[in-house]
Amino acid sequence: MHSKPILVVSIVMTLLAVVLVGAQPRSFGQGKPLPPGHPPVGGQGGSPQIPAPPPGSGSSGQGLTWTTPPGWTAETPASAMRRAQYRIPGSAGPGECVVFYFGPGEGGDAQSNAARWAGQFKRPDGKPIGSALKTREIKVGDIAVLMVEVTGTYVGGMGGTPSGPERPNQMLLGAIAKGPDANWFFRATGPKATMEAQRSAFEGMIRSLKRGQRL
Repeated sequence: MHSKPILVVSIVMTLLAVVLVGAQPRSFGQGKPLPPGHPPVGGQGGSPQIPAPPPGSGSSGQGLTWTTPPGWTAETPASAMRRAQYRIPGSAGPGECVVFYFGPGEGGDAQSNAARWAGQFKRPDGKPIGSALKTREIKVGDIAVLMVEVTGTYVGGMGGTPSGPERPNQMLLGAIAKGPDANWFFRATGPKATMEAQRSAFEGMIRSLKRGQRL
């Protein structure tokens, strides 16, 4: 006698459950997560929270040291993952160099990170950077380093972070150095003319790398 009302209630409850599940808020970057170990980009307005390296990691014998290029201004690092941060002067506008270290075993491999950096740029015609990404391997003493160069329109928006205004004629000079317990990421970006003028300064900094405690 009561089979039809029970069936109706069951259908209604099922539909309600579907609606509620579909209404659950999605976590930041779901469907487009920040690649594991990728250096952070942005860091404002809802960027994913990445744990700071363990206290004491990346120091003493587990760290790297380098010589700051003349004219570069050291700034207070914006996060615990930034071991150093510099303002780069230039007539076309200032650039920035950031040194990232994520902790023992963290950071990801060099080639994948170089490709992800290139993913923040596009060619003037709007196409992906693709083969325009330049990399080369060098040795600084016993430290293996992958040098990276990308030129184009900066679009950002990696790892689920929102894209900012596009900036044409930009350049990235990067280096990924194999430290004792993890890779170190040196990433200099800015107007192409500024970075071209600072190319030798950036390479000189990388050529100065040594193992030891960062002072």
